[in-house]
Amino acid sequence: MHKLFPEIKPYATHRLTVDAPHELHVEECGNVMGVPVLFVHGGPGAGCEEFHRRFFDPNLYRIILFDQRGAGHSTPHASLDNNTTPHLVADMEKIREHLGIDRWVLFGGSWGSTLSLVYAETHPERVLGLILRGIFLCRPWEIHWFYQEGANRIFPDHWQEFIAPIPEPERHDLLGAHHRRLTGTDEVARMASAKAWSRWEGRTATLLPNKHVVDFFGSPRTALALARIEAHYFAHHSFLEPDQILRNASRLNGIPGTVVHGRYDMVCPIQNAWELARAWPDASFEIIPGAGHSAAEPGIVNALVRATIKMAAQLGKPPSS
Repeated sequence: MHKLFPEIKPYATHRLTVDAPHELHVEECGNVMGVPVLFVHGGPGAGCEEFHRRFFDPNLYRIILFDQRGAGHSTPHASLDNNTTPHLVADMEKIREHLGIDRWVLFGGSWGSTLSLVYAETHPERVLGLILRGIFLCRPWEIHWFYQEGANRIFPDHWQEFIAPIPEPERHDLLGAHHRRLTGTDEVARMASAKAWSRWEGRTATLLPNKHVVDFFGSPRTALALARIEAHYFAHHSFLEPDQILRNASRLNGIPGTVVHGRYDMVCPIQNAWELARAWPDASFEIIPGAGHSAAEPGIVNALVRATIKMAAQLGKPPSS
């Protein structure tokens, strides 16, 4: 069973100015001469965590992490201005150019898989490979499943907290109701909605309860950015055309990849990964039998670390001692 690599600190951090008012936090770890890999975090709005650096052998990889607009250490916090999927794809290109990288591996889960796929379909010539987890294709039925009807039938107890800030007459459109509060001027209502939204995601992300995951999602700073930015994206169809990712899957031809998905993922149902794997024959597909959605699930950690080792070997970097 593969586990995360030991804790590691960045050898460089950067502040990268993009469209006003945004400034991105970017960090580099590992081997500056290694295979460049970009960690693409979820949400949108979740930001990076320290353990995200540890999926990669630091002797083999030049590990790059960045907080997307409004998330993590990027500023301004929770900002929705100039914050769309095309903006984020452009940011990734700006990071690549700023760091002098020709081609890189993309590693992303949940919304990170979405953004990685959109980037790869936009700039396939810049992608060495893809390692993706918890596939999210941002289609209307996926949003409806998690925020209106579907996952609530699996977690009726946690659902009560998610709907608590919303009066009964508005509950026919919970995304819209939360979005109005998260983008409104009432600070008390905004934080109540943010906490309910984010804790719903944290509580449903793992097969078994995981206090660390719930605490991360429930922290006020993370909750506000995650809830505001997610609701902003989902209320605008994630700034994607209908079924955009699968329709453009032919652009992934020739790009090697690994798709990892928990059998019991209640946030992003496994149907997403199944359809992506069928549309992308260059990717291997692994179903993790005892896992939900989170990257912290032991079975998913094992599969992802194994995938990074395999990818490095495919790219001519043998395993380190």
